Amino acid sequence: MGKTFIEDIAQRLRIIPNLDRERSDGAKTPLKSFPEPEDWHDHVELDANEWPKMVEKRYSLVPTTCFNCESACGLLAYVDKESGQVSKFEGNPHHPGSRGRNCAKGPATINQINDTERILHPMKRVGPRGEGGWERVSWDQALDEISTKIRESLKTGAKDRVVYHVGRPGHEGYTNRILKAWGVDGHNSHTNICSAGARTGYALWHRHDRPSPDHANAKVILLTSSHLETGHYFNPHAQRILEGMMDGAKLVVIDPRLSNTAAMADHWVPTWPGSESALFLSWASMILERDLYDRDFVENWVNWEEWLQADYPDEESSFERFIELLKEEYSQYTPEFAAKECRIPVEQVIEVGEIVANAGSRLATHVWRAAAIGNLGGWQVSRTLHLLNVLTGSVGTEGGTSPNSWSKFKPELFDVPPDPDGWNELHFPPEYTTTSCPWDMPPRGTT
Repeated sequence: MGKTFIEDIAQRLRIIPNLDRERSDGAKTPLKSFPEPEDWHDHVELDANEWPKMVEKRYSLVPTTCFNCESACGLLAYVDKESGQVSKFEGNPHHPGSRGRNCAKGPATINQINDTERILHPMKRVGPRGEGGWERVSWDQALDEISTKIRESLKTGAKDRVVYHVGRPGHEGYTNRILKAWGVDGHNSHTNICSAGARTGYALWHRHDRPSPDHANAKVILLTSSHLETGHYFNPHAQRILEGMMDGAKLVVIDPRLSNTAAMADHWVPTWPGSESALFLSWASMILERDLYDRDFVENWVNWEEWLQADYPDEESSFERFIELLKEEYSQYTPEFAAKECRIPVEQVIEVGEIVANAGSRLATHVWRAAAIGNLGGWQVSRTLHLLNVLTGSVGTEGGTSPNSWSKFKPELFDVPPDPDGWNELHFPPEYTTTSCPWDMPPRGTT
């Protein structure tokens, strides 16, 4: 009972907690963020569903990977040692990318493995398409019928009648190898309408189709479009952006939408969709005019001699003359030009441009989604953005931006079949937004 009559009444009416409940003796060990690896084979914790009873549960913790986005953060599957079933998922603190700090999608994986509508066996349509009729068939029947149809299509010699579609490729090229062996251009995924434009722009620079920015050590973090850090995925990037900002980095976000990341930025630049290239070209001109470019990097890693020979064969073949001609080429991309194209104040173009131009080798940049895919000539957005890294010499540097495959193990398959000699326009039709460009872009010598 409560110490007073009032407390007793309040306790009975559940206005206050039960004062007569059994007291806990407290934790027997220090509090920890994660179980120690040496305890993963036999981890013990109290069953929350049994509270207030003190019921211990024993788990085997199995490292696995979250694939609710292509970030592939690390997870620990808590396998109940009594039932053998996965009870929950939590972050793996030893994963080098996510470091145990997963977003909500990671632990929510338990809903997928326990989904009552999860398809566990082959299903074949029954009745007209669209009516929703399905029947269960054996694996042998499914494989026989599908392989027969594929073989009949391949025998026609057509290059576009067999298509493999996947939402999020995670097979490191094995399926592509099969399609190449068949001689068909048959790989299709969300990339075609998602990041293909951005990948194209980067690939034209150095073959690698995505950037790997070192946000944590950057002086300036420049993010463009509805990028990876807005919160819908790529938690590891978000972690390191915060680390960089805590260490003094300036965050610049170019996005017409005031996203979660833009709301935290030091400078939010709401450019008109599709105009981002104009902004980057004006900043490139600013870097050149103020002689803030990294001479050593540009002279040794840019094919300036080939550009002079192709476009200015009568000019002196020297780096000094190359810079003079490049300044002339870019002189049309003034702050006023960018302000008009982007529909932002010219003062903002200059203010943010000075921050970017003075970042030196610690300029971490990224672009994805809308700006580089949903607009005419969108592939030029990533191409012109990476030009800023090239001019500042912030390619492959601490705090800069590296090609993604430089810091990633990607297995090479043996005996790789040749690429198909046909083009499947069902994947990338001629009217696709990556096929043309609204106005002239950087000279060939700078790609």
